[in-house]
Amino acid sequence: MLEIWEGMKAAGWLIVSLDPDLIEIAGRSLVVTLSAVFISCLIALPLGAWLAVSRYRFRRVVIAVLNALMGLPPVVVGLFVYLLLSRSGPFGVFGLLFTPSAMIIAQVIILTPLIASIAHQAIRDLWAEYHDLLISLNTTRLQRIRTLLWDGRRALLTAALAGFGRGIGEVGAIMIVGGNIDHVTRVMTTAIALETSKGDFALAIGLGLVLIGLALAVNLAIHFLSGTEVRDRW
Repeated sequence: MLEIWEGMKAAGWLIVSLDPDLIEIAGRSLVVTLSAVFISCLIALPLGAWLAVSRYRFRRVVIAVLNALMGLPPVVVGLFVYLLLSRSGPFGVFGLLFTPSAMIIAQVIILTPLIASIAHQAIRDLWAEYHDLLISLNTTRLQRIRTLLWDGRRALLTAALAGFGRGIGEVGAIMIVGGNIDHVTRVMTTAIALETSKGDFALAIGLGLVLIGLALAVNLAIHFLSGTEVRDRW
């Protein structure tokens, strides 16, 4: 209990004093995760909609594989990206390893299957309602996908938030490809891992509380800005 109390006090002091290191680490965490979620949504949402409206051979297999990829082990993804971006890898010439860009790439690989799978489930239900109407209007596949994405945007917001929730708490892949370099690639989760290994449990707990607070703040901000709860009441 004493360690938890000390952690809460440490978190409170870090926030109240606007600790520069905390602001830097928290800001980098948000930039990396929000960038990865944005890129993943650009890929995953159209993919989920396309899977919902298309009929082709081995469709069930493709969907099953996509669902299985939701459980991709982050450390395996980190190792894969590390090998690709290392000096001996095919993309080593770009010098991306141990940079925030490498962390974003790893998170995109992890988050895209998750967001796409949730989006597919949401769009599939919506497609069942819109199927006859869109077919009767002789719409193209692209038009159907655009319509479903727009009308299902509130459900798809949940998919994006699920991706953010997983991304903001990611540590395995981030540690491998980012290296946890101070003032360069250190984020909240890797900082917590470092402080725990050093035995500074109070600061680790404090950083954990700040991380949870950031995740809640982003989720509440998105719900507030989208007006989800207001529309639900009406």
